[in-house]
Amino acid sequence: MPHKLLGISGALRKDSTNSKLLREAARLYGADSYAEANLNIPLYDGDLESSSGLPDEVNRLVQQIAEADAVLISTPEYNGAITGVLKNALDWISRHSEKPMVGKPTALMSAAAGRTGGVRAQTMLRTCLVAFRPRITLAPEVGIADSGNAFDDTGQFVSERYVASVSTLMDALKTDVEQSSTNT
Repeated sequence: MPHKLLGISGALRKDSTNSKLLREAARLYGADSYAEANLNIPLYDGDLESSSGLPDEVNRLVQQIAEADAVLISTPEYNGAITGVLKNALDWISRHSEKPMVGKPTALMSAAAGRTGGVRAQTMLRTCLVAFRPRITLAPEVGIADSGNAFDDTGQFVSERYVASVSTLMDALKTDVEQSSTNT
C-alpha cells in the first residue's frame, strides 16, 4: 500500500534543520510520496476570516492534511515553546469546517541548537494538538540537539544514533498508518 506523507515544519527557512529533519524522516520512512506544507500564511485575524473566509493557503493546507496518510511535524524551540508560525497555522486549521487531523497518524519531532533538541517545544505541541485529536505516534522522543551540525551537505544525518531514533519513530508511524487504514 503506497504511503503519502505531509511534513509540517515550524520554521519558514528553506534550509532549516527542522525541514531537513522532516526530509530525512520521510526518506527513512520510505514514503511513496512526500510533500512539505507552506506555513507562510497570514496571521490569524477573525476580521479577515469574517470578511473573506479562510485564505486559500489555509484551505490548501487543510486539503494536504486530509489527503496525507500521515503527518510529520517538526518544530524548533523558541523560548521553550513552539514557533508562532506553527501556532498560527494550527489556529487557522482549527477554523476550517473539515477536521483533517482527527485520527490522522502524526509523528512529532524537533531540532534545535540547544542540547535538549527542542523537546520542551514538543510538550507544548502535544498540548496544542489535543483539540485536533490526531493519532500521535508513541515512540521514543526525537529531539535533534546541536542541529546545525547534525546533517551532512546532502541533508542526511551524520550520526547513526539519530538515524536509529528517527527510524524507530518512522517504523512506529508506519504501523499506525497501517492500523489506521484497516480500521476505516
